[in-house]
Amino acid sequence: MTHKTKGIVLRAIRYGETSLVVTVFTEVFGIQTYMVNGVRSSKKSGAKAVLYQPPSLLDMIVYHQDQKQMHRIKEANWSFLYNNILTDVIKNSIAVFITELIHKTLKQPEANADLFYFCEDMFQQLDEAPPEIAANFPLYCCLHLTHFFGFQINDVPPELATAEHLYLDLVEGNFTDIAPTHPHFLEKEDALISSELLRIMQPHELNQIKLNKQKRRQLLHKYIEYYSLHITDFGQIKTLRVLEEVLG
Repeated sequence: MTHKTKGIVLRAIRYGETSLVVTVFTEVFGIQTYMVNGVRSSKKSGAKAVLYQPPSLLDMIVYHQDQKQMHRIKEANWSFLYNNILTDVIKNSIAVFITELIHKTLKQPEANADLFYFCEDMFQQLDEAPPEIAANFPLYCCLHLTHFFGFQINDVPPELATAEHLYLDLVEGNFTDIAPTHPHFLEKEDALISSELLRIMQPHELNQIKLNKQKRRQLLHKYIEYYSLHITDFGQIKTLRVLEEVLG
């Protein structure tokens, strides 16, 4: 039986001489794996392989059976054609980092439509974002994706917003005015920046937060640490080093 679904390509691995094994976050079925045959056998079919670059946004007709771990795609076309993400080195590095983060965090195949629509909109906005907004995208995504994964950071309580001491406890996911007894926390300056990022609801507002490259890198490492504290066997984000080199 075939089904229509939108999809976000998270990963594509070469299989044999002409095929790909593609991991797709789908609107209808959640994260799924597809075998795509014959997409690298010629120049004509190679053009189809471009469809499966992360983070392509696709309209798909797929064969799906719940008991199977790998499925097939009958038909795929762009649902949104990027202007920049697939060709701009900086935006592509940011997008690939985000797709790896999503891939490592989504463990179960169940559908999560709200997360899908958030990610779809996020990639579309990244595609058109000016440089000062794009640079803050990894931080924004790391913080806001946690809402969908069930370990979101709570907003800073009003009574702590002007406190002399402020910490973001990465184990508890809470802001506090008492220093945690473990090493996994952010101190006042970084805690306040994090609270500002959490308050931003739309990526176009990211130009309100002015950060230098060193601060972005420092915060990004702490946010990845937060994921590793809350997801078993999270491991390392392989694209993080590339992202840091590209962003400087």
